[in-house]
Amino acid sequence: MSTLLIVGSANADHVLTFENLPQAGETLLCQQYRLELGGKGANQAVATARLRNPQQTVCFIAALGDDNNADMMRKAWSEDDIDISGCYQIANQSTGTAMIFVDQQGENSIGIVPGANTCLGSEHFRQQHAKFEQANYMLIQLETTLDSVQSALQLARQYDCTTILNPAPATALSKEILNLVDIITPNETEALALTGVEVNDQLSASKAADYFHQQGVNSVVITLGSKGAYVSEQGKGEGKIIPAPIVTAIDTVAAGDTFNGAMMVALDEGKSLQEAVIFANKASSIAVTRHGAQSSIPYRDQLND
Repeated sequence: MSTLLIVGSANADHVLTFENLPQAGETLLCQQYRLELGGKGANQAVATARLRNPQQTVCFIAALGDDNNADMMRKAWSEDDIDISGCYQIANQSTGTAMIFVDQQGENSIGIVPGANTCLGSEHFRQQHAKFEQANYMLIQLETTLDSVQSALQLARQYDCTTILNPAPATALSKEILNLVDIITPNETEALALTGVEVNDQLSASKAADYFHQQGVNSVVITLGSKGAYVSEQGKGEGKIIPAPIVTAIDTVAAGDTFNGAMMVALDEGKSLQEAVIFANKASSIAVTRHGAQSSIPYRDQLND
């Protein structure tokens, strides 16, 4: 058995669907409303759990509120056979909340109230050190505090666990944090925010990847939406774009989270980074053809349909 560890956020997603996304100062009637389980950390944990093989165990570490949303989440994650013994309910805190606007083309804009996510910290990780010691890979995002991100990365490195950082939502990262990252997975928007390079083709993606390599990151995967993902590995020659399957997207929420979970599963199975990205592209291409966050994430056997 191998252990895959996800550390990060959990949110209750309030999803409003429109014909077109509202512009500044504009009020529109939404076409549909639904409550979804989300948060990048939780989405990635669910993706990892649904796409893993039977020899892989998935553990999730998160901070939840002391409310009904937390109870609903814990029940759902348990049904996906995720180890939630590292999911803490924080007294006098609400579970994180997100407001998600989605248009008919599948594009979205998101606002987040972090709630209990800001309470996740080093004391929780110390209590869960056995999970870090057992894990082959740890996947983390930026919806918790930077102090918690750095603390988790440091503990993972202490136990020789390969670290994957999905730098979303994008925020300035110190070289100290980037030095603790083995694989970084920004999208084009996040790559621009972190490197100053507007990624629109292979050449610009290479420039953005070089920035991360110079900061100490060995492997860079820049997701490019419908175009696939650019992969660059330090010392292994020129990077390349791995194309994604052609599909009709209706909702891109959780597509990146599905990609990250799938990539980690494949890497743990011994696939090369490029092979893992092919697997991840396939999984995320299915997710964008479905509505919702965790409800859109496919199971492994569905990738063969």
